[in-house]
Amino acid sequence: MSFVHKLVQTIDAFTDRSGRVLAWLALAMALLITAIVIMRYGFNTGSIFSQELVTYMHATLFMLGTAYALKHGAHVRVDIFYRQFSARGKSWINALGGVVFLIPLCLFIVGVSWNFVNESWAMRETSSELGGIAAVYLLKALIPLMGINLLLQALAETLRSTLELVEGNT
Repeated sequence: MSFVHKLVQTIDAFTDRSGRVLAWLALAMALLITAIVIMRYGFNTGSIFSQELVTYMHATLFMLGTAYALKHGAHVRVDIFYRQFSARGKSWINALGGVVFLIPLCLFIVGVSWNFVNESWAMRETSSELGGIAAVYLLKALIPLMGINLLLQALAETLRSTLELVEGNT
């Protein structure tokens, strides 16, 4: 079982590190938005590139931050019954939920988005706005990356719950 423990710890460490990096992106995004507002209302000038960059930053923050949210329980959970379960019952729900819902959803997201993203990369899709970011394919690449990132953390959460059931730590 030590390999499984190590795998869960490695995935958790990766998720924590990436989550901390993404937190800095939120600050950068706020500063950029402030600069855009000052440019627009203070100097009567704008930048399509800057506005699209905020969109890219926002998408990156939220799409790649889903794994961090899952790890720290910051996702939405309808816990009408869940909160009343014992620790063992919660482990069962988490393990089964991971296997039946979360892991298949992640695989579905990666599978469905793969061709969509490949086509965008093949044509080096650019912004339709003059002066926009000439790399829409990078934005679209966040879709399967989110699925893979979330899949890793879903695997860690499912394995953690399974270990709790097997080892009787609940």
